[in-house]
Amino acid sequence: MSAKYYTQFLLTDADYRGGNEFCGVIELNCPMEQDSERKDIEAILARNFDLRESSVRLVSWSRLH
Repeated sequence: MSAKYYTQFLLTDADYRGGNEFCGVIELNCPMEQDSERKDIEAILARNFDLRESSVRLVSWSRLH
């Protein structure tokens, strides 16, 4: 069962210096555990943008119902 999350995040890679704040919905194959680290979502976003994990900083996230 998939789960959708609304996220706000910053990309700190040099290519995004001019406009680096983004928001949007990500869909995961299964829901995140309540105690999941922010790093888990940052890693997923980094992979989607083909960036290093350290180039993504999650501002906020919440599960959509």
